[in-house]
Amino acid sequence: MNTDEAVIRAEAEFDQLSSHLNSKAEESTQEFSKRPSSTTLAQDRRDLEKADSSDRFDLRDYLTSSNDKNQRAGIKHKNVGVVWENVEVEALGGDDSKFYIGTLATSTLYFFIGPFFTLYMFITGLIGLKKPPKTKTILNKSSGVLKPGEMCLVLGCPGAGCTTFLRTIANRREGYEKVNGNVLYAGINAEEMQKYYKGEVVYNQEDDTHIPTLTVSQTLRFALATKTPGPNGRLPGISREDFDREIQDTFLRMLNISHTKNTLVGDEFVRGVSGGERKRVSIAEMMATRARVQCWDNSTRGLDASTALDFVRSLRIMTDVLGQTTFITLYQASESIYELFDKVLVLDKGHQVFYGPPSEARAYFEGLGYKSLPRQTTPDYLTGCTDINERQYAPGRSQNNVASTPGSMEEAFRTSEHGKRNSSDVDEYKRYMQHEKNDQEAFRAAVAADKKRGVSRSSPYTLGFSGQVWALTKRQFQTRLQDRFQIYTSFTIALALAFVLGGAFYNQPYTSSGAFTRGSVIFAALLTTCLDAFGEMPGQMVGRPILQKQTEYSLYRPSAIAVANLFADLPFSAVRILLFNIIVYFLSGLHRSAGAFFTFHLFNYLAYLVLQSFFRFFGLICFSFDSALRLAVFFIPNFVAYSGYMIPVASMKRWLYWIYYVDPISYAWQASMENEFMRVTLLCDGNSIIPRNIMGLITKYPDQLSVNQVCTLFGSQGGSNLISGVDYIRAGYGLDPNDLWRRNLPVLVAFFLFFQIAQFLALEFYPQYGYNTSINFYVHETEETKRLNAAQQAKKAQRSQLREKEKRLSDTASLRSRKSPTPKKEGRALTWEKLNYHVPSADGDNGTKRLLHDIYGFVKPGTLTALMGASGAGKTTCLDVLAQRKNIGVVTGDILVDGRPLPADFARGTAYAEQMDVHEGTATVREAMRFSAYLRQPSHVSTEEKDAYVEEMIELLELQDLSEALVFSLNIEARKRLTIGVELASKPELLLFLDEPTSGLDAQSAWNLIRFLRKLADQGQAILCTIHQPSSLLFESFDRLLMLERGGETVYFGEIGEDSRVLREYFARNGAVCPSNVNPAEYMLEAIGAGVTPRVGPKDWKDVWLESPEYRRVREEIDNIKATGLARPEPSKASTSTYATSFFTQLRLVSARNAVALWRSPEYIFTRLFVCSCISLFVSLSFLQLGNSVRDLQFRVFAIFWVIVLPAMVMSQIEPLFIYNRRTFIRESSSRIYSPYVFAIGQVLGEIPYSILCGLLYWVLMVFPIGFGDGAAGTNGTGFQLLIILFMLLFGVTLGQMVGALSPSVQIAVLFNPFIGLVLSTFCGVTIPYPSLMGFWRSWLYELNPYTRTLAAMVSTELHGLVIRCRNDEFVLFDPPAGQTCGEWASEFVGVVGGYIENINATAACQYCQFSVGDEFYTPLNIEFGNRWRDAFILFAFFVFNLIVTIIASRFLRYAWR
Repeated sequence: MNTDEAVIRAEAEFDQLSSHLNSKAEESTQEFSKRPSSTTLAQDRRDLEKADSSDRFDLRDYLTSSNDKNQRAGIKHKNVGVVWENVEVEALGGDDSKFYIGTLATSTLYFFIGPFFTLYMFITGLIGLKKPPKTKTILNKSSGVLKPGEMCLVLGCPGAGCTTFLRTIANRREGYEKVNGNVLYAGINAEEMQKYYKGEVVYNQEDDTHIPTLTVSQTLRFALATKTPGPNGRLPGISREDFDREIQDTFLRMLNISHTKNTLVGDEFVRGVSGGERKRVSIAEMMATRARVQCWDNSTRGLDASTALDFVRSLRIMTDVLGQTTFITLYQASESIYELFDKVLVLDKGHQVFYGPPSEARAYFEGLGYKSLPRQTTPDYLTGCTDINERQYAPGRSQNNVASTPGSMEEAFRTSEHGKRNSSDVDEYKRYMQHEKNDQEAFRAAVAADKKRGVSRSSPYTLGFSGQVWALTKRQFQTRLQDRFQIYTSFTIALALAFVLGGAFYNQPYTSSGAFTRGSVIFAALLTTCLDAFGEMPGQMVGRPILQKQTEYSLYRPSAIAVANLFADLPFSAVRILLFNIIVYFLSGLHRSAGAFFTFHLFNYLAYLVLQSFFRFFGLICFSFDSALRLAVFFIPNFVAYSGYMIPVASMKRWLYWIYYVDPISYAWQASMENEFMRVTLLCDGNSIIPRNIMGLITKYPDQLSVNQVCTLFGSQGGSNLISGVDYIRAGYGLDPNDLWRRNLPVLVAFFLFFQIAQFLALEFYPQYGYNTSINFYVHETEETKRLNAAQQAKKAQRSQLREKEKRLSDTASLRSRKSPTPKKEGRALTWEKLNYHVPSADGDNGTKRLLHDIYGFVKPGTLTALMGASGAGKTTCLDVLAQRKNIGVVTGDILVDGRPLPADFARGTAYAEQMDVHEGTATVREAMRFSAYLRQPSHVSTEEKDAYVEEMIELLELQDLSEALVFSLNIEARKRLTIGVELASKPELLLFLDEPTSGLDAQSAWNLIRFLRKLADQGQAILCTIHQPSSLLFESFDRLLMLERGGETVYFGEIGEDSRVLREYFARNGAVCPSNVNPAEYMLEAIGAGVTPRVGPKDWKDVWLESPEYRRVREEIDNIKATGLARPEPSKASTSTYATSFFTQLRLVSARNAVALWRSPEYIFTRLFVCSCISLFVSLSFLQLGNSVRDLQFRVFAIFWVIVLPAMVMSQIEPLFIYNRRTFIRESSSRIYSPYVFAIGQVLGEIPYSILCGLLYWVLMVFPIGFGDGAAGTNGTGFQLLIILFMLLFGVTLGQMVGALSPSVQIAVLFNPFIGLVLSTFCGVTIPYPSLMGFWRSWLYELNPYTRTLAAMVSTELHGLVIRCRNDEFVLFDPPAGQTCGEWASEFVGVVGGYIENINATAACQYCQFSVGDEFYTPLNIEFGNRWRDAFILFAFFVFNLIVTIIASRFLRYAWR
């Protein structure tokens, strides 16, 4: 068959069991690859769908000859048979145990008792008293053999253990407590296979995880680059580049996604390929591994029936010809797919109840006493036999005389002929592998030949470490380069920061007044670049699923990604920081010479690389962002405080000064200071001279420095007004320029290497991949939920007892004819005419691409309409357009309800179960459904009625056992059921949309769901849903079908008919006759060319439809529907509203959900408490019990200054949560559940209690240890400080939420944090003293700065009336002129400037103290004690402003491009 041949060609070439294509094949493939990728061109679309004969080859014959050529060239087969014997898997927890989610209370308690508990467990383990953990068996003893060239289908209901079995066979045993038994691969045990050949046994998970900003071509090219065989594994004359290019093109053609080659893979947030196309990218990526044992976990989810069949056929051919060993688990497998397998394994709650030939499975279960239903597919029948709710017994049989429990069914199989034959096959094949080593030796030799030159034979990788790094570097560089928004944003912010910082410290003079500010600009520039690396932490966590998947494929060593990230980021970070440094350095007037600048840049950039490695290391070793943030906060305040700038080394507490020597920032700062000041000489003038003239007030002192005056600058010499920069830093900071190269550079390089090595070790030996999604987390039951769950279980048991009396066949036969005893409600019909949809696209004509073209249709009340088509045909797009979910592109055509434009309450009157399952992760299943019911059902419906309806939905969707489980821990199948339940709970009045509701469900769950939808339709509900891979029974449950082909073209819209009669007749009349034994849903897709097979007939089916009488009848029916609708009275517009409930009801429910979510997110809240406590505690320890000296006065200000660091720390935590919650809000707001104003306000209200708690902790740990409240304000002043701290935390929360609301992603949001923090802290009047600020900044930015108000209020409160007394080393010493006392010479100066003279009557060595009272410190800084309450409420006004902007941004900026 031509399809088979195309598949053989693709995989055979790639697996190097074939030679390169002959010249004819090459030419044709190249011709194909040159075609435009856009599907907007009709001719290209026809070419793709026709699968023209000129593009097909007789590849089965070709593959056979190619294999011969490979063998003659010495390239061996890699045939790996698999034997598993008594394999048993145990997971943590007993049979009846549950894992309960922690709360803030439990996390706080564990923080204090955790260390003691850990110590106790360690000691008991040492002395042998530690009890083994409680486990439960999730896969019971299973045995079997699958030989090379065979395929095994694994069947079972959800929870049967199919995924566990596949993961065990694939040697992916992490997450399980214990795996017993033995698995052999060509005689090689599992341990050796994992160590040396792990890339030859691979597992394809159900979820698709890819880098969304890479194209399909780039994704596959990377996988191929790491798995291309070396010269010994390829035919002579074939280069790596040619090999990779050819294999990529054949993969794309084989999977029918050539048109997506240059399209982004995308995800739920990045627009890219469709869900089905993304699944095929996952398939191609795993095929690129060339593994010999392949385990596919429900890999047809999201694929249409035709594509799913093509995929399994592809695996069949590759398995046959290449000798692969293939295990697949599938939900809703068709009979056509089932017949392609050699073996079928049936599991029931972890028990192996059958393993043998597929052709014998049905007869075996019938022999046990289970009834076989007509027209039921064999896979449905087999899984149905293990489902107590679905199985039926043969006449005269019951559960009393039929093996019906998992254990009894397992025992029945073991004692059956099939079980005995299986045991015999296992023993026989084990003996064969022990004595016949040909396959094993050939496998080892083939793997060794695949390796590139220089790669160790014991390495499980095809490519060496340097090759892996190079491939990863190119990929990571592409990823960064294609994320243009992030590049533009980061560079723009860096340049803005540079200009702001350079402008703030513009052109510093070479005088004493410029000495301290030179140090300030050096420190600020260094801190800005270093803390810019803080954004690396989230990035390390986002890519974990991809890292896990690809390292398990043995594409590369985990540690290679660390080196690749470094190299890929270098071009971007080097240019960005170079531009930043150039602007800051030369604007601020630092020493203008090439040597000075490049030395400054070297140390600044080296410090950035050190901190980048530091934060990346934390991102790798921490389980979550919150735990990483806690670690970072433990270090960052100390790195800043103990860099030597804020606290000189001599003033550091003796038990803490060692931090200075392990602080990388301190070495970079030292080097930068030494580099600058060793080149300059400073002039002592202005405020640095004591005593001096004051303009307009004092004129008695010399204008130039005299012997009776003194320069207060560090390093000054008596009588000289010039100070060497070297003397200044040596006296003031203890720095020696000789350390610039001999100590600072080597230490920074050592730090960099240390953190790089730490990253390698963390990736190799301590990988963190997140939660084990196979574990469900629950909340503890309340009295109400206990009662409800008991009722649910009672109904479940009653339903199980009645199930035997039901006849599924009669249920099916009457499904379409059965009418509800209650009359159908009067409903409104939805019609659409000439529907077109264009989106912006570089691939299309005139910059646009057409996704839907002239679609006509309708949905009437009481009907169930299916929307089908190939993957990428526009099914979800059509559903989105009809449901009014698109917000980009241009929609044209008419979408009407009863002939009238869509009403205001259209979104509320419809429900849309989307393909992506997005929910509030910390809600339980019951809470999620209740939330939907409370806010979406009309307000006049009582809460009791809504609760009762939710209980019905839980029962219907069989979520009884998961009603108290948290959403984030649900598996894919349960999340899908919840998504449907959340939408059904709304009781939509107008229309119910469902996008692939059965994808991810097993056959029984899919059947139950469609049966329920049928009941809803019979009661008058209008339903439109996309569906993939429906069985014949499911398919004929629908009333109508809308079928699309690629390009969004209509192929058919009309009735299906009983046994699909109407649809069959339409296609048969036009040349496509569906065989009686074939599922019509599969056949129709194949007939229109949805898969890789050519379409049936010479004419495009869209043209057939447009010329058909059915098309004309549809147009007429639409006109009739509109006329009938317009004849009815128009609904009152006054009775329609956008939302079902009032604003305050929405706010109450949303705020309550947020509060519960935060309480169940203990890591998040506890991290906030930890951050505030740590910063306050570290600051307090550094400034413990301050006195009233000048230095202590400065330390009081420094301690207060740390309060303005709190918003920066809070923002970095708030932004990811806000943006994550916005995902849920975007989905919910599309259904008009609640308003954006409610969302924004609810986010703030949930944070307020915890902000108050954080403020109290910070205040307690700051005020009392430091000794605040010694001024005139006293204890009342400390209470005022608490108010300011609370206002600051609320400001930080709303500022973070505002930035999150304005940003499209977390990666973008965190880029703004350094900019905001630097600008606000620089222009608050303390970093650069108010008198030194340029008039431009002082006139507006200083006044508009919330930090100005914070520091003014807190500093004035603390220092007002605080008596200052200098210590002996703080006095400024000068000699008065001969014959004068100190008072006579300097009292006039003191009277104007302030301070006091200690020895006023002395005639020599006058001791002058700069301040006598704290007010003298802050008055020159434009701070007044009397304005503190004004400043406090201006700060509160900023909090209100942030909230308003957040509300407005939530309303208008969703960043949900659909």
